[in-house]
Amino acid sequence: MSQLEKIYGVHAVEALLRHHPKRVKQIWLAEGRNDPRVQVLIELAAQSRVSVGQAERRELDAWVEGVHQGVVAEVSPSQVWGEAMLEELLDRAEGPPLLLVLDGVTDPHNLGACLRTADAAGALAVIVPKDKSATLNPTVRKVACGAAEVIPLVAVTNLARSLEKLQQRGLWVVGTAGEAEQELYQQDMTGPTVLIMGAEGKGMRRLTRDHCDYLVRLPMAGSVSSLNVSVATGVCLFEAMRQRRAKAPK
Repeated sequence: MSQLEKIYGVHAVEALLRHHPKRVKQIWLAEGRNDPRVQVLIELAAQSRVSVGQAERRELDAWVEGVHQGVVAEVSPSQVWGEAMLEELLDRAEGPPLLLVLDGVTDPHNLGACLRTADAAGALAVIVPKDKSATLNPTVRKVACGAAEVIPLVAVTNLARSLEKLQQRGLWVVGTAGEAEQELYQQDMTGPTVLIMGAEGKGMRRLTRDHCDYLVRLPMAGSVSSLNVSVATGVCLFEAMRQRRAKAPK
């Protein structure tokens, strides 16, 4: 049992039951919780023959750090993919791929929010360096609201080398930097694109910046100089999505 992870929250557990039911070994519900959202979980669990038990809410509080909503699942360990998965995804991609790179984002809440946004905007995968980056954990899954079970998270040993490989496959690398001359809305992202977002506060590392084909900035009209990385990621990804939809045949 010690090798199992505890995933919590209605959305995260439902996503696991829908997309990776074999990973779910046991579901625990807070005593007295019997609303429609929980009934959906019970039905999905029954379909996959996953046991559902009840526990006191204070027991669930002791198991996890965060708002569990009265739902905790014990699951097999998280899957973080390697570069081989990235190659496979690109080989199967329909239309120009859109990849998101997070260069050293360490806050699990930001990673979870970025995974959720990347899935919503149609990104193929999210790429992170193996070192000095947040990775999949219960907090990330809770914030991602199910997206962590759908969009692949790919951890690479050498980000600069991975970017070179992507460029060799014909993808254009677009990095975000506050001092860039060109604004986001001037950049064409309708082709095969890798979008790079820098770490909280520090931005992109120098070596990562050196591998960018283009640098863009978000125009800022107010008094603040930058946005939270997950918010900026949403702005950039949905601009790419807007451009692609505008270009698509009617």
